[in-house]
Amino acid sequence: MEQLSDEQIQEYKDAFSLFDRDCNGIITTRELGSVMRSLGFNPTDQELQVMINSVDYDGNGVIDFPEFVKLMEDQKKPDERQADMMLAFRVFDADNKGYIESAELRYILLNMDKRIPQNELHEMIVSAKLDEDKKVTYQEFLALLEPHDKW
Repeated sequence: MEQLSDEQIQEYKDAFSLFDRDCNGIITTRELGSVMRSLGFNPTDQELQVMINSVDYDGNGVIDFPEFVKLMEDQKKPDERQADMMLAFRVFDADNKGYIESAELRYILLNMDKRIPQNELHEMIVSAKLDEDKKVTYQEFLALLEPHDKW
């Protein structure tokens, strides 16, 4: 949730609280469909069950707020994800050169919070040849991070 704006968190809290009738901090899995529809998503029952299983880490059949936020973020539309990736690239390419130095990207990847396992990070660095002195374009950046854009 650290990456979400205050506005996004508030939107999710508002939606979550609509269905947390007893204010105990959880919603049942059958209520989730209604929550998602209120935010503009339209999952089928089968998709809903897959989503629930993917975030109900403790298997208790209910979803707490952090699980709910993860679920909602996982459901972002592809164009929203692309916009997020472009924004991230622009942050790293602050002087608008159209590329990021591989050494800088390697440093960022290795020093970010540990949402990507270290072995995956090293695999990304090797596969993208970030240990070489090269310029990483937006397309290369996207190809490198897209499989992990649900951090």
